[in-house]
Amino acid sequence: FIKEGARVVAADVQDDKGARLAEEYGKALRYIRCDVTRESDVKAAVEAAVKSFGRLDCVFNNAGSPGPLENAETVTAEGFDAVMHLHVRAALFGMKYAVPIMRKQGSGSIVSTASIAGLQNGFGPLLYSMAKASIVHMTKVAAAQLGPMNIRVNCICPGLIATPIFAKGIGLATQVAD
Repeated sequence: FIKEGARVVAADVQDDKGARLAEEYGKALRYIRCDVTRESDVKAAVEAAVKSFGRLDCVFNNAGSPGPLENAETVTAEGFDAVMHLHVRAALFGMKYAVPIMRKQGSGSIVSTASIAGLQNGFGPLLYSMAKASIVHMTKVAAAQLGPMNIRVNCICPGLIATPIFAKGIGLATQVAD
């Protein structure tokens, strides 16, 4: 985004990586600590973008984790809540706080990361796949609702990519996965 001329608020819980990004990109990037499972943190991140840069043209909901490798027989309420909060609820709150700003501006773009696991079987564990399918459908509904306001809503559905999430999902240690 920065290479294309955007100014970015990087919102994450990885403070060390956020600090490195802020140092590397200078005034084009502001890092803010944000646990996307906390609605107040998501709201603060959106507000930080407007305060720092005067507007909000794009929100990229991109938090994720493979979650527990539970199946239909072993699923727990805790596992379900954790995965749905990190993926679906976080993306929903990203939209919730972006929309009023974008509506007022007359335009905007909301992009969420879903996954091929949300489109077809065999590409992720049960809860992860359910969460990504929810993001796909949420995107379709929100796009229909927000399109008339000139707010585009899309999701991307990557396949298997060698990311820390994928590596952790197949059991690699965090240090190796990162």
